[in-house]
Amino acid sequence: MTPAKSLLGVAVVMSLLALVAAFFPQLATTWLILVFVSLGVVLLDALLVWKPPAVSVTRVVRHSIPVDVWSKLVLTLANAGSSPLKLRIHDHYPSWFEAESMPYSLVLPVARTAQVQYRVKPSRRGDAEFSCVDLVVLSPLGFWNRTYEYPLFDRVKVFPNFQAIGRYALLATDHRLSQMGVRRRQRRGEGNDFHQLREYRSGDALRQIDWKATSRYRKLISKEYQDERDQQVLFLLDCGRRMRHAEAGRVHLDQALNAMLLLAHVASQQGDAVGMLAFGGPHRWLPPHKGSGVVKELLSRVYDLTASQEAADFLVAAKQILSLQQRRALIVILTNTRDEDHGDLISAVQLLKRRHLVVVANLRESFLNETLQRPVSQLDGALQFHAVNEYLESRRKSLDRLKYQGAITLDLEAPQLPVALVNGYLMIKSSGAL
Repeated sequence: MTPAKSLLGVAVVMSLLALVAAFFPQLATTWLILVFVSLGVVLLDALLVWKPPAVSVTRVVRHSIPVDVWSKLVLTLANAGSSPLKLRIHDHYPSWFEAESMPYSLVLPVARTAQVQYRVKPSRRGDAEFSCVDLVVLSPLGFWNRTYEYPLFDRVKVFPNFQAIGRYALLATDHRLSQMGVRRRQRRGEGNDFHQLREYRSGDALRQIDWKATSRYRKLISKEYQDERDQQVLFLLDCGRRMRHAEAGRVHLDQALNAMLLLAHVASQQGDAVGMLAFGGPHRWLPPHKGSGVVKELLSRVYDLTASQEAADFLVAAKQILSLQQRRALIVILTNTRDEDHGDLISAVQLLKRRHLVVVANLRESFLNETLQRPVSQLDGALQFHAVNEYLESRRKSLDRLKYQGAITLDLEAPQLPVALVNGYLMIKSSGAL
């Protein structure tokens, strides 16, 4: 129970009247009467609000919401009492959520229900909990506020933002992949798996002609092939300290997760199996499997992953993959490295190349290019320009060593990663390298 502003106003008025009565003793009796009357009214008002209100509160919230996206919640209140209520509602949302329209004030009539809608936006992925709802009831005369706590526990999973995958699916349906930067390479019936027979077309290779079908139909018939399906794509996700780097409010691990989920969606649509191993802190293993639910299962395994303070050990991760994954697969390493990490990474690639095809997607900080594009006018700027050039040259040599070991390398900024991964995957599929 806390006093409302009106009660503080009454106290101020009584104090002023007491000051007047001190100078005019004949008003002292009147002042005492006013004090006792006011005290009685205030106490009566306190008694009226002391009894808990006959109000029920329920919350409707989705149990999985995307990070950095506004999501709607609904609180429903029902008044089963005999008098209308003046209420102020505050929902106990997680501290790392941003909220709009909370707390909320309303008047709830007798035998009526009301819905309070507000929005929240989580700033990071992971598990979140809504603990309770505070209901502040204003007394009938407006002198007191009484707070009641309604325990309403809801657990919510904050997932990576899935908008990129939805956009890709829409563009794929409309045959407008080029708007996303994904390049579809047109080929003349070439591939690894037999698809169908069709009439010969000008430009078909001689080896495509099916001579038995040609003799049967008395016209040239060609074989048409498609990219091999039932292949395996396995992600090695670095969750070490390098992936804590943040740009535009998003850490590299979040951006790598979005790219991984997009490529997982594309690969599953191509009929390939998808799996994942997280290392460098949290350890998560999802064996490769196919089906429309693979992306959903991948989401459930990685939604709460965070970058640790540990250094990623690529060699240990490579040995784990070799023991867990016997069949040849496309291994996609998502990481952010420095010069001191490259020796370990090269050793891991050498080990993996004995059985698998390896892609190393190495994220690069955007401020490096920004530094090179910035005009140099002072000594500090010149030294920084030279240091960045030297670092990038060292990085290029390390990536060349990875290419020499047979790995496919991608050196890019985080926003470029999703489309680059999809393009690289489609190129590998079309080449039959896997």
